[in-house]
Amino acid sequence: MRPSRDFLASRPALAVITPLDFGRGPDDDDLQRKPVPFGGQPAPREDLPYRVELWDEGKQSVEQVLAVTANGSIGYAAYYAATREYPDRYITLRHKGSVVSRWNGPDH
Repeated sequence: MRPSRDFLASRPALAVITPLDFGRGPDDDDLQRKPVPFGGQPAPREDLPYRVELWDEGKQSVEQVLAVTANGSIGYAAYYAATREYPDRYITLRHKGSVVSRWNGPDH
């Protein structure tokens, strides 16, 4: 049996929610948003002591921090993945200030 037209007309319309609507409060559009500055290295966090670092081609400075984690196993997994993603680059896994492992890449 099909519902009557009167029944369908009396029902409220469904609201369409887009992914952008999640997490927004009623006054979020009025907030002043400050851009995040680029450049420089953020201060290392003590609660995330493991870092996977990708060095520049001259092995002079860290070009990019690929992973930061609190867990040594996750840090090593990220380090291993980085050695596969960047086989020709110098990569280090650090715990706080100490280098735990390094990948020098092949010399050409």
